[in-house]
Amino acid sequence: MKKGTICTPKKGLLYGYITPVLTVALLIVLIGISIYTLMQKSNSSTAVIIDRDLQMLVDVFHRIDQDCKILHFDYPLTRIDFLNVKSFVGNEVGSMHLAYPDRWKGPYMQANPMVQGQEYMVVVTHKGCFITPGTEVQLPNGKVVGVDITLNEEVDIEAMMKPNGVLNAGGKPLAVKLNVGASVFDQLLREHALTFGEE
Repeated sequence: MKKGTICTPKKGLLYGYITPVLTVALLIVLIGISIYTLMQKSNSSTAVIIDRDLQMLVDVFHRIDQDCKILHFDYPLTRIDFLNVKSFVGNEVGSMHLAYPDRWKGPYMQANPMVQGQEYMVVVTHKGCFITPGTEVQLPNGKVVGVDITLNEEVDIEAMMKPNGVLNAGGKPLAVKLNVGASVFDQLLREHALTFGEE
């Protein structure tokens, strides 16, 4: 019986470097797989967060519309940073005009929802009002709002929300239509009623 010997690889250039090279290559592959998996999970988490927040915001705006009747927004792009307001003076909170501001039951939320540190926006277009992620938010499809996706009153957000649209990720819309606000006819009636009441 032979005495215990240590089995060592043959000496030489190839045999001396193959083990460390294979180890480093395996480590690089594992790190690459980890980063890819993390990015995929991050993208799906962002889509879930946006979807949850959009549904919550729609519910809040519907409650505000039922309580106070939303008339209109001053600007085509309005940051949603006013839902935690307890009370205010006048008929405007943020840039949202209300028919019955005295019926405000705020705060409607303890904190305004954000994604990637940015507040959501109300986008007023010729086809209605929509809630979208705020500017500088990178969507799960890699597009950045305000850089790759331009939002203004001329854009067709409904088309962008369809599958393969820029405001859609994996079949999930990343914006929602907001069915609130008075019609132009309602606004004119209210303005004339106020005018007649002053005379």
